[in-house]
Amino acid sequence: MVRRDIKEDRLELLRGTLDMLILKTLLFGPTHGRGIANYIRQTTDNVLSVEHGSLYPALHRLERSGLISGKWETRAELSRELKYYRLTPAGRTQLRAESSKWNQLVTAITRVMRPTEA
Repeated sequence: MVRRDIKEDRLELLRGTLDMLILKTLLFGPTHGRGIANYIRQTTDNVLSVEHGSLYPALHRLERSGLISGKWETRAELSRELKYYRLTPAGRTQLRAESSKWNQLVTAITRVMRPTEA
């Protein structure tokens, strides 16, 4: 029996997809970087894992572009300060646009891969 490492089964994100996943995660409420990474990993059953080296540059890029805002906060259950990110109105608009493009892409690829299902 061949044991496969979970990392072998993980998929690489398509370029630009991480930003959309971050925006989608923040649609459910403010959270910190680790919370975003955990949400993506858990909701994809460990298929997608966002490394810190990719996540934090994306968060900074989205913050600079005004799509999210970040604020340092201390929560009672945690003993340290964490930066919580929130979706801005511009981020909601961007998420709608990115979701629409994503749905078009999925439909197009499905038509090629499974022409009888599309």
